[in-house]
Amino acid sequence: MTRALALALVLLATPALAKPPRLTLFIAVDALGTDLLLRSRPQLKAGLAQLIDRGAFYPDVRYQQSLVATAPGHSVLSTGAYPWRTGVVGNRVMNRTTGKEEPVFWDATHPALDAPASVEDVSPEPMLAETLADHLRLFTAGRGKAIAFSGKARAAIALAGRLGQAFWFNEQVGRLVTGTAYMKELPAWLRAFNDRRLPDAAFGTEWTLALPTKEYLGEDDRPFEAPSYGMGRTFPHSLKGGATSPGPPSYAAFASSPFANDLLLQAAKAAIAGEGLGKDDVPDLLAVSFSATDLVYHQYGPYSWEMQDALVRLDRQLADLVAAAEKAAGGRQNLLVVLSSDHGGAALPEEWIAAGINATRLKPSALKQGLAQELQTRFGAPVLLGLVDRDVFLNGKVLAEKKLDPAVVRRVAADWLGRQPAVALVATQEDLESGQELSGFLPALRRGHYPGRSGDVTFLLRPYVVFTEYDTGTTHGEPYAYDNQVPLVLYGKGVKPGLYRMQVHASDVAPTAAMLMDMGAPASAEGEPRVESVVQGR
Repeated sequence: MTRALALALVLLATPALAKPPRLTLFIAVDALGTDLLLRSRPQLKAGLAQLIDRGAFYPDVRYQQSLVATAPGHSVLSTGAYPWRTGVVGNRVMNRTTGKEEPVFWDATHPALDAPASVEDVSPEPMLAETLADHLRLFTAGRGKAIAFSGKARAAIALAGRLGQAFWFNEQVGRLVTGTAYMKELPAWLRAFNDRRLPDAAFGTEWTLALPTKEYLGEDDRPFEAPSYGMGRTFPHSLKGGATSPGPPSYAAFASSPFANDLLLQAAKAAIAGEGLGKDDVPDLLAVSFSATDLVYHQYGPYSWEMQDALVRLDRQLADLVAAAEKAAGGRQNLLVVLSSDHGGAALPEEWIAAGINATRLKPSALKQGLAQELQTRFGAPVLLGLVDRDVFLNGKVLAEKKLDPAVVRRVAADWLGRQPAVALVATQEDLESGQELSGFLPALRRGHYPGRSGDVTFLLRPYVVFTEYDTGTTHGEPYAYDNQVPLVLYGKGVKPGLYRMQVHASDVAPTAAMLMDMGAPASAEGEPRVESVVQGR
């Protein structure tokens, strides 16, 4: 056999690489736990239902870090890596120099653009890992566009990374803004979009039910819901925020309603048109994080009529968004859709209690006060700097002045926390930064720990403990199924439809999306592509 013939046979036997999708639509639904989605499934008839029925549906996706929240969750989805690689350990971090909490994406050198100066998430500088958007920009030598929208800055920034563009809703000005780390002037298409003043137009409207009342499970008026901004516990909900004209109070009410998701939908469509996304064979990425679902969840809980209605409306909004993306890409054969969530969420603890479950509320301030008193008594000095989420921070200056051994103080703090009824597990900095093999929940604590940003001591709460200062509403954060189990849906080019019941990891999302986009995974990704739902030989 001649060398030329052998080469020809090899080429014939090797499937040609397919063209990547012209447009990838990356959707994150904030606070969409699997349990919530499956319970709401009968009410879904439009876009979300279409993605599930015609795509690859994974109902059992798990986050493997300890703290599940917006910034770390979106960072895992976009990078394929956990906080021990990204540095995004929570929504907020402790500034050990000032002793104050700061947003995780705060950057004093790059303030927000066209928004009042404040300490807020503004920049991707603290992100220490490459995102899917970053990798696409590098892969295409800057020709592929990557744009991210969200109601929250920390979600948009986590999706856009350093090389994409991030836009988010600012409740002070009622517009979509960005940070000067991304650009010095908003693009013309976004300026034109903001000039439509859609949040102002919503001022005189009310959030009403999208379906007949018989379609909703449970009751509308429930104790322990926590409506803010004058929205009330029952439908219809006012969007005025208690104000007489549009402004920050009404913008905050707007952000806590499905109308905010409509704003993101319309902004995404404006970006498709303004940036020409999906128009050519150079792949583009459009990421949208729908944040209103999370704000509704925190106030009303996952079993509320409000949450049910928000998902019904999101179902319809997604149908509109997917249709616009398909049209822009020239058909479904040129479009990839990836949908997941950053976390689930606990029920209102009183609902669990009424059902006979041993649930409780635990106030962070009470835990902090008890720990501070214990350490003051043991060491005769105010050695506790603060408590951020489930991380304890010691005051390094006081430790040095009193010549106290930090490791000893950390162990005393850990021992006290371990004796508290609501605490399930405690680990010190030494435990998590040692090279020893860990088991149980300790690996989750290690994956959520980044030296220098995480605390001296980290703890987990027991199941059904809701860690909040408030006597109403609810929250999330623990490594239990109600908080860390989310869905994944893949749809469009290269996807093998079906129901995939195996348990997979949230870190698998970015490598899978990258494979379907016909490029390599983000640099720090530790997950694996889900090859069982990828069409072979495409």
